[in-house]
Amino acid sequence: YTILSKVHSDRNVYPSAGVLFVHVLEREYFKGEFPPYPKPGEVSNDPITFNTNLMGYPDRPGWLRYIQRTPYSDGVLYGSPTLENVGKPTIIEITAYNRRTFETARHNLIINIMSAEDFPLPYQAEFFIRNMNVEEMLASEVLGDFLGAVKNVWQPERLNAINITSALDRGGRVPLPINDMKEGVYVMVGADVPFSSCLREVENPQNQLRCSQEMEPLITCDKKFRTQFHIDWCKISLVDNTKQVSTFQEVIRGEGILPDGGEYKPPSDTLKSRDYYSDFLVTLAVPSAVALVLFLILAYIMCCRREGVEKRNMQTPDIQLVHHSAIQKSTKELRDLSKNREIAWPLSTLPVFHPVTGEVVAPLPADAYDHTSMPLMQTQQ
Repeated sequence: YTILSKVHSDRNVYPSAGVLFVHVLEREYFKGEFPPYPKPGEVSNDPITFNTNLMGYPDRPGWLRYIQRTPYSDGVLYGSPTLENVGKPTIIEITAYNRRTFETARHNLIINIMSAEDFPLPYQAEFFIRNMNVEEMLASEVLGDFLGAVKNVWQPERLNAINITSALDRGGRVPLPINDMKEGVYVMVGADVPFSSCLREVENPQNQLRCSQEMEPLITCDKKFRTQFHIDWCKISLVDNTKQVSTFQEVIRGEGILPDGGEYKPPSDTLKSRDYYSDFLVTLAVPSAVALVLFLILAYIMCCRREGVEKRNMQTPDIQLVHHSAIQKSTKELRDLSKNREIAWPLSTLPVFHPVTGEVVAPLPADAYDHTSMPLMQTQQ
């Protein structure tokens, strides 16, 4: 097979810093780059997978994630750009693999991160939705319905989706494949007005007690979400950046943004040399000395303290020696006698009927065959 590589024209997108960015890699967009099935008119449904990486690097930027459930579903790039990337074009190489023909198609996605107004939004709330997977939540209509429900209970002037994270990235377990269970997803939204009384109901002592007992808290606005979204109100996080403190719980790590570790600083070349002679003595000399002492003790016990046969016989009663000698002589005599015995072969081992005529054949006389070399069954002629 000849593996071809085709390149699309570059595509530019302009996301805002601090606002959720979602880019769908549609399979239909790449199907035209691959040859159709041999039969004309047949609908092409080749399995296609995608590989995404930052140009010149093996992986994506720290804020950008990618998910594709099956080769027959679209891939999704999503994440929340940071202020550090504003004004710096980020080129993502997207490579599509056709798993039937082993061909590839490639194009570049140029992400131009723009500076958002009033970034970041001062009031941020993170919801945990139990009945959604991350790719389902990233759909524009589903995310729009969720933001509409949040806007009804919050009533802000500006409301943006900041980030979306799968529960698996927060240490959650993979659900069992029964009853259409979902992994769960964390959705962080930001607004420009303080939290509503409905969102602060989870801070009540009664609801805090119910959460500690693994019971559902009583939230008045839950019915506005329950029709489509099952929210775990015990895991909601409310952050007021105007006070720089969390009003409910600390923000959990794993929001898709990797911390900056700084530049690598190797150790200095002017390190002081170290003497390993004492380490050598402790590691090799001491165990060797202990092994030598044990060897000498064992050699003394095995070689220098042997009593010998004469001393053993002197300490053994005479009647026991006589019995032992008599047993040895009797055993030798029986072995000598067994070598000279000759016993005629049993008649059951000799042929009785002729194999062709069926006549009775008399057994051979005892002197007609050698007792020592005759096989158990005679060869039939």
